[in-house]
Amino acid sequence: MALVSSTDRVALGSPRPSRGIDAALARFGTWLRDHQALLRRLQWAVVVVYAGLLVVPAVLPLPQGAAHIWTNVTLFAQFVFWGIWWPFVLLSMVLVGRLWCGLLCPEGALSERASEHGRGGAIPHWLQWKGWPFVAFVLTTVYGQMTSVYQYPRPALLVLGGSTVAAIGVGYLWGRNKRVWCRFLCPVNGVFNLLAKLAPLHFRVDREAWAEWSREHVKPRGGHSAALNCAPLVPVRAMRGAGTCHMCGRCSDYRGAVTLARRSPNHEIVHVAGDMTNPWQSALILFGLLGVAAGAFHWGASDLYVTIRQFLADRLAERGLIWPMEPVLPWYVLTNYPELNDTMTPLDGLTLLIYIGGMTLAMGLGLSFFLGVASRACGPWSSARFHHFAQGLIPVAGCGVFLGLSSLTVTMLKAEGIVLPFVSFLRAMLLVGAGLWSLWLGWRIAGTKTGVLARQLAATLAFAGAVALGCLVWAALFWKFV
Repeated sequence: MALVSSTDRVALGSPRPSRGIDAALARFGTWLRDHQALLRRLQWAVVVVYAGLLVVPAVLPLPQGAAHIWTNVTLFAQFVFWGIWWPFVLLSMVLVGRLWCGLLCPEGALSERASEHGRGGAIPHWLQWKGWPFVAFVLTTVYGQMTSVYQYPRPALLVLGGSTVAAIGVGYLWGRNKRVWCRFLCPVNGVFNLLAKLAPLHFRVDREAWAEWSREHVKPRGGHSAALNCAPLVPVRAMRGAGTCHMCGRCSDYRGAVTLARRSPNHEIVHVAGDMTNPWQSALILFGLLGVAAGAFHWGASDLYVTIRQFLADRLAERGLIWPMEPVLPWYVLTNYPELNDTMTPLDGLTLLIYIGGMTLAMGLGLSFFLGVASRACGPWSSARFHHFAQGLIPVAGCGVFLGLSSLTVTMLKAEGIVLPFVSFLRAMLLVGAGLWSLWLGWRIAGTKTGVLARQLAATLAFAGAVALGCLVWAALFWKFV
């Protein structure tokens, strides 16, 4: 991997004077750049812990009724992965950007290490398709529900371990010292990209300083400037947001133009996202996070799911088809643990697909309607304006997924006799806060699209319908009023 050595400091430029927290952030960014060897060792430590939590429980007997988190390796690993690891990785994206990706993620580290010693082939065009983050998120979410990935270690090993093996394989085949998997195929890359847009920290690129450095350090004929390895393949000079940046710090102070800095959490959504619209990101927000993910958390406690299943069961019985109502498929297709009295039949799997698919379409189309009205209220129809408004729903979408995952934390603690009485109030406050944040973003986005106050108010009112629908679907998960 091409790291920057101490002899390249002049080529990278020197820090610009700053004070207080800005100076501290700039120094921390530079510290990250100067301690890549230490960070690599930290990554390997995370890889060891990650591998242990995945593999060991999968080869142990399933826990029985008397087992507890603190006395059973399988339950402990389950709690670490789904009760602590994933909820707070999501939260970290909003607080500090994709620092997890750049400094701790085991898949990213392994993929990059494989890339160092791999074939280094050119990245094929099919792999660069922008729809992969959406497709990968949907497939892994639905498959995880069908196999009960949150409850059992073998599905977790299959889903997470399979993803890790794929990351290593992609790293070996394509790119040199790069994280090709992370940039294009990682199932949570799209979600992390969206949430990091809200982070109050980012690596700011001063284009004027970059250009000035280039003028002052004209390369001699045949000469080369200091190399910069951006593992996630971000064009640093043109970088305007935090969505794709892994916050690894390797580019800190490059050419005196890149600095770890503060920013408004609203800035990227309001002022940058509109110039970089991506229909697949809109699909991930509207149909993915607020559709597929919501359905994945809802179905297990849904009366509608039971009604659909009963209707289908009656139709099958009328035709004398009994096998779809029996657990005939293996655990890696549908949940099948008869020793724990936990099985899914093909009918259960079909009902699950119908339920999640129906909720996905209902939410996606409903949200799209409100966003379409908001876009049209600002002026003639513009798909770019529609996609910009979709970005304003990121706080609600992200908060909902965080609450869904953290509900697993609460459930696991409750099983251990630990009841958190403030959970309901905290959930309500987080959801209301996320809704208000999204509403404010919608108002600001509308303000960038029209200078007419009446149009801005009309657009915000329509956008409020999308915010309300997004909050409603997650509120219904915890307070069953629909």
